[in-house]
Amino acid sequence: MRATLRWAHSDLRTHRGEALFLVLATAGVVASLLLATALFGYATNPWQRIFTQAHGAHVWIHTAPSADARRLTVLDGVEAVTGPYPTESTTVVSRGTRASVELRGTPRLPSVGRPLLTSGRWLDPAHPDGVVLESRLARALLAEPGDTLTLPGTTRTLTVLGIADSAEPRYSPGEEPGLVWAPPSAVRNPGGQVTGLRLTDPGDTDYAVQRAVTVLGAGAVDEVSTWRQARSEAQGDNRLLGQVLGLFGLGSLIAAGFAVHGAIGTRIRGHLRDISVLKAIGFTPGQVVRIFLLQHVAYALLGALAAAALTQGLGRRIPGRLGDAIGVWQGLPDHTVALFTVPVGAVLFIAATTGLAAWRAGRVPPVPVPRPAAPAGGRLSGVARRALGLRLPPALVLGWHQAFTRRPRSLATIARLALPLLLMVVAMSAWTTIDRFHSSPEQVGLPAALTVRPDGGLGDTAARSLLNGSSQVATAYPGVEVAALVPGQTATIALRGLGTRQDPYPYALADGRPPRGPDEAVAGQGLLDLLQVRVGDWVRMTVGDQPQILHIVGRSIEPENAGRVISTSLDTLRDNDPRLRPTLYQLRLRPGADPHEVAGRLAAAAHGRLDVHPVVNPADGLSPLRGVVAGLIAVLALIGLIELLTAIGGTVREGERDLLALKAIGLSPRQITAITVTSTACTALASVAVGTALGIPLAHWLIDAQGRSSGIGAGLAQGPSPVLLLLFGAAAVLGAAALAALPAARAARRRLADTLSAVA
Repeated sequence: MRATLRWAHSDLRTHRGEALFLVLATAGVVASLLLATALFGYATNPWQRIFTQAHGAHVWIHTAPSADARRLTVLDGVEAVTGPYPTESTTVVSRGTRASVELRGTPRLPSVGRPLLTSGRWLDPAHPDGVVLESRLARALLAEPGDTLTLPGTTRTLTVLGIADSAEPRYSPGEEPGLVWAPPSAVRNPGGQVTGLRLTDPGDTDYAVQRAVTVLGAGAVDEVSTWRQARSEAQGDNRLLGQVLGLFGLGSLIAAGFAVHGAIGTRIRGHLRDISVLKAIGFTPGQVVRIFLLQHVAYALLGALAAAALTQGLGRRIPGRLGDAIGVWQGLPDHTVALFTVPVGAVLFIAATTGLAAWRAGRVPPVPVPRPAAPAGGRLSGVARRALGLRLPPALVLGWHQAFTRRPRSLATIARLALPLLLMVVAMSAWTTIDRFHSSPEQVGLPAALTVRPDGGLGDTAARSLLNGSSQVATAYPGVEVAALVPGQTATIALRGLGTRQDPYPYALADGRPPRGPDEAVAGQGLLDLLQVRVGDWVRMTVGDQPQILHIVGRSIEPENAGRVISTSLDTLRDNDPRLRPTLYQLRLRPGADPHEVAGRLAAAAHGRLDVHPVVNPADGLSPLRGVVAGLIAVLALIGLIELLTAIGGTVREGERDLLALKAIGLSPRQITAITVTSTACTALASVAVGTALGIPLAHWLIDAQGRSSGIGAGLAQGPSPVLLLLFGAAAVLGAAALAALPAARAARRRLADTLSAVA
């Protein structure tokens, strides 16, 4: 055992840099996997915890006030019913911030769908104007218990008594109104009512919705929301961040395993005589295997322990969402199990790849086998001979020949080096796709910068005059958005009418064409998947008692409502209902205009009669992904550096046998150095070409697959620019050449006796 440790210690002193890089790479891989685990837990568990503690309802049905919701209690599969509660849609203002809300008349604390108070207290009959705000709405309004909310256009005020978490869909400016629990007396103009259903089997949600709509009548149902929609919205970007970290963490782990495998294989080829001596003095094949295995497992274990310790001790101090995710994850019951299994799994994977390579060391014979004078494939190819005949520099030709003369080994080296480069290209594609949401939002379904909703006292003509009077508004598209029941009455979707036939709305289309004629529409991927239809099909939906039949002529990129949106012109909806009037306006601003500044000016000019919100950009929630991508690129660069150093070491050792011949034909040490540098650069160039050629389509496929699963749809992906790819490739090739220069120069200036010893 002492001899084994002494040999391992001697090898560590010789390869300190490589050992350090292996430890750092393993630490980066394990940290990525732990962060991915934390984000998955953060995305799923908080909502599930709230739903369980609140005894949440699986279905919420908004209906007309006349609907008899008591009939829902007799439905099969319904465990409990909460409500009906009268509702009123209005706008509240706090500290200068406006928000659309739903006042829900709640006479007592519900047993199903119970709000979980986080601060303050529940409704009190002694305070008829007291309300409880949903937590996200409270954060948007900067409201706390004791604050006063005003209702624009009226003299009414509401007092915040408490703030509570809810498992229902949360407030989103311009998309989902905030939830406000209030005494029934505070709901003075109820426009509908809402009823919650808790089911015995959540898997039967669609069937339960269908039965409920049938019992109540399609004309009485305004909107339906389910627990799946609420969970998906709550998970949001955190799940995507977890998927990105998990994907790249696993890819980096595989790349690290291959890099370790290649490093050991190269080291074995360079230590054949030493291994033979070890066996000659009594080392068994098992002991030789253990030398390499224990050495590299120790490196991996050190890196994994460092990553686990840093994540556990300093993870919650990371600013932003990652720190919050780790803090929540550390409080979950399965946190300790994940903190143990992820590092152990990574170490076992590296141990497995190390064992495969170390097994070859155990098969080395005790008596060294003489190296062949002319290795297979070592003769110059016809292309190389013709290149020399054209008087090309010998270093360039011989370096290219040396890089590709042993095809199996050369291809393996190129593949191992191409894997981290491929993942870097995918990471850069993710970065440029996020940038696309900010630099070219009109290409990803966000042509408008502001959404404006006038109050009931401001007519269409006055609203258009006010909006078009702003010099920073390029175009104001009138529109309306209503909830529509899908065929089968199992869910509701968003039906939008935007723009007119004379001034059509500029949809971002991934397939088909824009709607031009009557009854033509475009739909999001989420709606196509929900209804199992394609571009070119006709779909029927119900708005109240009125059916609407539309011809889908294109697929639009829809970041809102999980893509469950079908859009047509306002004129098409008016053909079915001539009394329809615009309820919102989508504003395109002039170049250089600041949306928040314009929103403030419009709200001030309208004297509180306009509810103006910047359009939510999905990329805003992905800002932590930039730091994640940068960190992943750094980890992948470390892994690539390990593989590159391995390739350089192998090239230098393989070149030792040719050193005498090269000197004999008159090549100078500088030319011999250039051969090794050229060989390394050619290997790096081939790896860059393979990584880029495979990375770009892989990145498009992964990003489009994520887009389809989220309902936005394919067509989001954008690869790095050719200039960036050229700089990336040049940096990789020049960096490889620079790293190879010093060891190649040392080898070219070796003494004659050392060279003869190496060849022997």
